[in-house]
Amino acid sequence: MNMPEQAIFTHLCLIRKGDKVVVMDRLKQDWPGIAMPGGHIEAGESLHEAVVREVYEETGLTISNPRLVGMKHWHTKEGIRYLVFLYRTKDFTGEIQSTEEGEIKWVPRKDLVKLDLAYDMLNLLRVFEEEELSELFYAQRLGEDFIREFW
Repeated sequence: MNMPEQAIFTHLCLIRKGDKVVVMDRLKQDWPGIAMPGGHIEAGESLHEAVVREVYEETGLTISNPRLVGMKHWHTKEGIRYLVFLYRTKDFTGEIQSTEEGEIKWVPRKDLVKLDLAYDMLNLLRVFEEEELSELFYAQRLGEDFIREFW
C-alpha cells in the first residue's frame, strides 16, 4: 500500500487586458525572471481565496472569476510533490503596483517571448492558453534530467 505524499501547493495567474498580460520581474533567486503573479496557498485557505490574495499582494489588482485552467507538478529532491495551480482571468479592479518581490507591468502577450522569462514560462503559457492542455508534469527517470509531459 502506498503512503500519502507530502505536498506544497502554489498557484500562478494569467491576467489579461486586451492583448496585454500582467507580469512580475521576480527578484527572488528561487525562480528569477519574468513570470505571472502568484504564490503559496496558506493553511486553511481555499484555492480561490489564495489566488485572489496573492495576486492582490503582488500586483495591487483585485481579481474576480479566476478560472482554473491547469496545473504543473513535479517531485522535489526531498520527495515532496510540488503543485502549481494555473488560473487565468480578465476580470479585475485596481491599478498595478510593484512590490519588494518585483516590478509589475503590463506587456503585450506577443512580446513575452522576447523577455527574460523565469524558467519554464513558455511551457506554462501553453497550459494557460491551449484549451486541450491541462497538465504539465516533470518526471525524473533514472539517469535522465527532468522530462516534461503535457496532458
